[in-house]
Amino acid sequence: MTTFRSFGTAVLTLLAILALPAGVRAEPAQTAPAKAQEPAMTPAELAVHNDLSALIEKVQAKLKAGQSTEAALAPELKEFDALRAKYAGDKSESVAWIGIMEARLYLEVLNDEPKGVAILKQEITAVAGTPLAVKLNNLVAMLEKKAAADSRLAIGKPFPAFQEKDLNGAPLNLAAYKGKVVLVDFWATWCPPCRAELPNVVAAYQKYHSKGFDIIGVSLDSDRAKLVAFMKDNGMTWSQYFDGQGWQNKMAAAYGIQSIPSTFLLDGDGKIVARDLRGPALAAKLAELLAAKS
Repeated sequence: MTTFRSFGTAVLTLLAILALPAGVRAEPAQTAPAKAQEPAMTPAELAVHNDLSALIEKVQAKLKAGQSTEAALAPELKEFDALRAKYAGDKSESVAWIGIMEARLYLEVLNDEPKGVAILKQEITAVAGTPLAVKLNNLVAMLEKKAAADSRLAIGKPFPAFQEKDLNGAPLNLAAYKGKVVLVDFWATWCPPCRAELPNVVAAYQKYHSKGFDIIGVSLDSDRAKLVAFMKDNGMTWSQYFDGQGWQNKMAAAYGIQSIPSTFLLDGDGKIVARDLRGPALAAKLAELLAAKS
């Protein structure tokens, strides 16, 4: 049941996570192994597949038409519940995908993480002892960790202090930036969205650095020489934290970072005033904050 097309508005790549061992993240230069031919479905599996495929098609049609609210999708959500009831006596992995796809709808489209996680936990119980249950457990743990991190890093809260060293071995901590507007930027040289956003970040730094704006980069790279060369080529003169651990980066792990670029804009008191600003939005917010300081 891993061949359904994307809902089209995915925020969390649920199926990709389920298809990978815990902790794996796809980085550049990795080649996907050839897929083994899937075994033929049993009649019972085929029945589930057909019912679920038909429902997914209905969901996709509504999303393509711009109907992405819980009210608009209420009939399809009822159909998910009806399908789960129809196959309630079947505890196979095939049937578990009904709940997984419903959870995916709540997580990726409706942004209702508690409901999505609750459904996933039901499926874990239903397929206990299977490889799928292990993957679902890993996914739920990741989602709950992310929810805790998001709460801790909500707008209006102080960004948690840290005491590290930068790429050159100099002390790196938030206390040294008190009074400045600071962008904490989790990124990597191999990340296409990070590279696409970089010109905007550099332009903002060049325009506002002298007025009280600074940046703390947290690089999720593993190649120091490549990082240093990239920074030099792109005029990135601000401080960087780098430990060479890629996705296992110490600071990224401490702050529950699950995707990049991930940015936090802090005011002079170290409180989070915005997250993940892109393009002109960053410059506009900086102009607002720095005008208020002057």
